[in-house]
Amino acid sequence: MNILITGNMGYIGPVVSKHLRGKFPHAKLIGLDTCFFGHCLTSTKFLPERNIDHQYFLDVRDIDHLFLKNIDVIIHLAAISNDPIGNKFELITDEINHKATVNLAKKAAESGVKRFIFASSCSIYGAASESPKKETDALNPISAYAKSKVSAEKGLSEIDSSEMIITALRFSTACGFSARTRLDLVLNDFVACAINDSKITVLSDGSPWRPMIDISDMALAIEWAIIREYDSSSSYLAINVGADHWNFQVKDLAIAVAEIINNSEIIINKDAQPDKRSYRVNFELFKSLAPNHQPKKILKQSIEELYFGLNLIKFNDKHFRNSSFMRLKVLEDLIENKLINSELRWNLNEG
Repeated sequence: MNILITGNMGYIGPVVSKHLRGKFPHAKLIGLDTCFFGHCLTSTKFLPERNIDHQYFLDVRDIDHLFLKNIDVIIHLAAISNDPIGNKFELITDEINHKATVNLAKKAAESGVKRFIFASSCSIYGAASESPKKETDALNPISAYAKSKVSAEKGLSEIDSSEMIITALRFSTACGFSARTRLDLVLNDFVACAINDSKITVLSDGSPWRPMIDISDMALAIEWAIIREYDSSSSYLAINVGADHWNFQVKDLAIAVAEIINNSEIIINKDAQPDKRSYRVNFELFKSLAPNHQPKKILKQSIEELYFGLNLIKFNDKHFRNSSFMRLKVLEDLIENKLINSELRWNLNEG
């Protein structure tokens, strides 16, 4: 089995490639990444790409049929990764997250790829009512990032292919330690705050709901998508990925971190503008279809592993929100140094 992983040199990719190497030891794992974040390592001993058999350095917008020859499975992680980047690069976000995704899937179908697995997001539910959102509920994306995921899902669902099984995994908000850990994610941010000065600064009023998932459990869900049975009447499935007990209010995440790390003080921004991105999610479909691939981590484990991992690399940066731990900051630095341009492409004659 030949598996192509796009965006493998980001936050989630190292965990996915390690997991798949263990589960499918005889598979050929091929990475494809533009390498904006390749230097953002938080591992101390090994390059995570040791689990990859072959690595391409390429923009996902430029993939052609040549790279898809003899590929059986595509795991499509490559994307503009969060709301701050999406808000600053709105058109590019749609170009990469939506148009390039659909274009890749169409070429994959033409090339005989059997499985296409798309990393979508529960953020597509946006400003939601109190009831947990099912896959059949209306979508209400707020950010450019979430809108691009909705557009991508729509495009994927319209691909005319009875031969390629397409799975859109609507992931909960990621957390956990990786060989390229990001701190621009809510739980990871809180752990970093607690380590630095025993204070957790909550930028919102703490009331919004977020479904969470550890990145190791995201890898487990991707494994399921590779092997899942499917209804021959439809080759496309969009599914919420997470667990009901991982729906949390932001303030509850802060409390959980404070109890584990330094008995940290929690500072709530009571003057913050209401955060409209609030949604709980129903995971009954995922539980019924993937009973053997349900999330295994509990919140306490994710916090402790982040704490241990960051301490291992001697993390100590009170200004981390303006550092390379933040994906937007990395892109801004690359642009400032003229290494990439405003279209988020490498200036090949620089550096």
